[in-house]
Amino acid sequence: MAKIKKSTAFFCQECGYESAKWTGQCPVCKAWNTMVEEPVRASSSVSGGDVLAGLDAPKPLSLSEIPADNNTRTPTGFDELDRVMGGGIVDGSLVLIGGDPGIGKSTLLLQVAAHAGKAGRKVLYVSGEESIAQIGLRAKRLFENDACEGVKFLCETDLAAISALILDTRPHLVIIDSIQTMMNDSVQSAPGSVAQVRETTGVLLKLAKQTGITFFIIGHVTKEGAVAGPRVLEHMVDTVLYFEGDRYNSYRIVRGVKNRFGATNELGIFEMRKEGLVEVKNASEFLLSGRPAGASGCVVTCSMEGTRPLLIEVQSLVSKSAFGFARRQATGTDINRINLLMAVLEKHMRLPLSEYDAYFNLAGGMTQKEPALDLGIVMAVISGFRSVPIPDDTVVFGEVGLSGEIRSVTMASSRVTEAARMGFKTCILPKSCEAGVKNIKGIRIIGVSDINEAAAAVFGRKNQGGLSDGRAEE
Repeated sequence: MAKIKKSTAFFCQECGYESAKWTGQCPVCKAWNTMVEEPVRASSSVSGGDVLAGLDAPKPLSLSEIPADNNTRTPTGFDELDRVMGGGIVDGSLVLIGGDPGIGKSTLLLQVAAHAGKAGRKVLYVSGEESIAQIGLRAKRLFENDACEGVKFLCETDLAAISALILDTRPHLVIIDSIQTMMNDSVQSAPGSVAQVRETTGVLLKLAKQTGITFFIIGHVTKEGAVAGPRVLEHMVDTVLYFEGDRYNSYRIVRGVKNRFGATNELGIFEMRKEGLVEVKNASEFLLSGRPAGASGCVVTCSMEGTRPLLIEVQSLVSKSAFGFARRQATGTDINRINLLMAVLEKHMRLPLSEYDAYFNLAGGMTQKEPALDLGIVMAVISGFRSVPIPDDTVVFGEVGLSGEIRSVTMASSRVTEAARMGFKTCILPKSCEAGVKNIKGIRIIGVSDINEAAAAVFGRKNQGGLSDGRAEE
């Protein structure tokens, strides 16, 4: 009796590996419980079938035949977004932007489309989630009547129809909202499945590279914060941007996690208003707004996001534990790193922190794990423990080792320059970084080699151990 050919297969949601049977662990990427069953794709989908029949056959070129201006940049209309993308939009690139529902992804790209249309570029906005009337209502709320004059809108999910229109009209910029709603007829599975997302993105990638059209594709995210669909999706595209923030908060952050045309881990800050997203030019001023004066447990430190220095306020609350077991809680940074730093303080400065609860927060809703925040966390703990405020015009940064030493950090000159620009008068940093920042005017530089020297520089006392400040034993 002839065997019936199985019409389904199992695909890894992380790396896209295909298997005839289910396994608990993917044999390629070693991820657990990522295999999902999907219908097997048709053989024609390997090359895109009839979807890309209008494309010319690619021809190999020598290095001398490649145009020198092949990677020209086009402004998006937002300086913040341009910097995150490495200077602007590169023709023929494929950009993936992910974020939580309602965070403002469609609004951001609609504003980018309006700017490109006003600049004389042809733009096609394809929506698989909203009707034309819904898009029109949002556009009229954000712009004037003639603001989207060069933008064409299409409500469609069929990839073949969209590709045919793109090849016929040849726009400069195409926005797909969203990739999980697009459907390739040559793949026999539901929209949003692993096979559909992978094959649809492959077709758009081929379109972008062979026509020079730039594609922005919006991706949904999972509850863990990663873009939904196979992990191979992020490997296929040129740029991956994450749009972060709380929908109940007016501020949004665009973070670049992959960029073939610029630096990664760049960050741009926006504010959501009734007229749309407005970029925040001075990020440090925004992060320090509302900072209390003369409050204990608070200190300003400097972190780097790509090439951009950010001044961030570290807040700590240290109080006597009522249960005999100290509690630790952190918002915006790694709690394990905080536990390590508090152990260093207890060992090398004889502070009885094991008897105290400690709560930490990075003001402004930022999430940072850079080692340069170590010294700021340490100083905030000492200030909160002793109830002694740190001078408001002081900024500190540096990595703290297990022996209590202060280790050097990268781009110290940029950090000190940002602190001086924001009006800070004193900067406490690793002694090994002191030589490279002496020429910066308007700010006093103090280099320290360990946490005892740092505490003496901040609080003006030689002996910072124990309870020598007169604090009562509890």
